[in-house]
Amino acid sequence: MIGAIIGDIIGSPYEHRNHKSTDFALFSDRSRFTDDTVLTVAVADVILHGKDYADTLVEYFSGYPNAGYGGTFIEQAMTGKLRPYNSWGNGSAMRVGPVGFAFDTAEAVLAEAKRSAEVTHNHPEGIKGAQATALAVFMARQGETKTFIKNQIVKRFGYDLSQPLETIRKTYRFDVSCQGSVPQALTAFLEATDYEDAVRKAVSIGGDSDTIACITGGVAHAFFGQIPPHIEEAGLARLDKRLLDVVREFSDRYLQFL
Repeated sequence: MIGAIIGDIIGSPYEHRNHKSTDFALFSDRSRFTDDTVLTVAVADVILHGKDYADTLVEYFSGYPNAGYGGTFIEQAMTGKLRPYNSWGNGSAMRVGPVGFAFDTAEAVLAEAKRSAEVTHNHPEGIKGAQATALAVFMARQGETKTFIKNQIVKRFGYDLSQPLETIRKTYRFDVSCQGSVPQALTAFLEATDYEDAVRKAVSIGGDSDTIACITGGVAHAFFGQIPPHIEEAGLARLDKRLLDVVREFSDRYLQFL
């Protein structure tokens, strides 16, 4: 979860200023948390306290209304009541990381990822993106190899993970769909040597940089087990007390194995 949040913060300056290289400043005065972080923390809050997904997402939107949400989400949340709107966007995948850390079987992870997605993203691709991301986190924290994780994602979800990152980077453009961003984010993880390298590779693809780095960062944290302390400190320093309190509570309960 922390890896997803820090990925979001690192990727945030590059979302509309794509940087097609792994050579960039991890943090700057433009580095901030976005809707990816806010809704990831909301999902963690649901898991920790048994809350309702739709109500909690609205609650967090109300607390952080300018974090950069999608247009339809804003329209729904402003009414005070979220309803499924058949979205295939990557919002379901960006917020699902805590599910992969908190549940103990693949079946439970897949079921909860679906629940977390379908309050808004009830399109099959929206659900699939959330499930693939959560399952990758789960398998990574279980100590599975990259080859095993890759094969399972391809087998279960049909994503094409055969293109190397170097090829993707040359032609990739902004794409907010699950099917056009989750496979790319997972490829960045699969080619990485450590957490920092994973996030740098995710940003280097271009496109929806904060969300891709968020997805990649969550899986990388689960797999590599440690975020360099100076990176974690710089990222978490950009959260306010409300968000940080939930992050710490979730970490204390579910991330002790890392």
